[in-house]
Amino acid sequence: MYKIAGLNVKMECSGETLLTQGEPYRTVAGRPQIIIDISDETLVKTKKSYPQFCFDEWEHIHKGFAFSYKLLEHSGFCLHASAVAMDNKTVLFSAPCGTGKSTHAGLWQQYFGKDKALIINDDRPALRLIEDEIYVYGTPWSGKTNLNANIKVPLQAVVFLSQAKENHIERLTNKEALKLLLRQSIRPNHDNGRMDVLLTLLDALLQKIPVYHLSCNISMDAVKLAYDTINKRMG
Repeated sequence: MYKIAGLNVKMECSGETLLTQGEPYRTVAGRPQIIIDISDETLVKTKKSYPQFCFDEWEHIHKGFAFSYKLLEHSGFCLHASAVAMDNKTVLFSAPCGTGKSTHAGLWQQYFGKDKALIINDDRPALRLIEDEIYVYGTPWSGKTNLNANIKVPLQAVVFLSQAKENHIERLTNKEALKLLLRQSIRPNHDNGRMDVLLTLLDALLQKIPVYHLSCNISMDAVKLAYDTINKRMG
């Protein structure tokens, strides 16, 4: 049994990656609220269509998607992002693979110190709407790193990144933000009911949380610009 995003998750793990990243989430108490029942035989069979992955990688991916879909039944969803917590608030940095969200999250740790800026998850944090508040949780699905923590921190802002020579940040309209959030969310394809739930959750996020676009280079100035903007310290 695992405790992920505040929920009891029944899941058997065979591969080293999921066993290692899942260790901080192990628990022995409670009834399962999410059951991920995917056998090794099923994984071996479905992996044939994706020969580029080894069994370990495919288990990590496949069970991660299963968790994301079932999380929607508990007012939650997963987002491709690096989640950094500071002062009991979380900022999510999201971007297509290879853009530099992990690099930017690492810069925050360099700028503020690892004791102050904690990476909750470096690839696929969980978000849940609980009593009108949006919280960010670590999950065992943190990409190729073990940068995740089994904690719950309120969401402060979402920042979408793109590479640029000069640093510039702007707040997005809800329409602009929704398009990017959908692109980076784990979407329940071919399931209209769950898709409606996801859209409702994204609408709740947009009503409460500012979403920004940061064009940036790899510099501490980019960190300062983002931090000051999010915390209204401009000018």
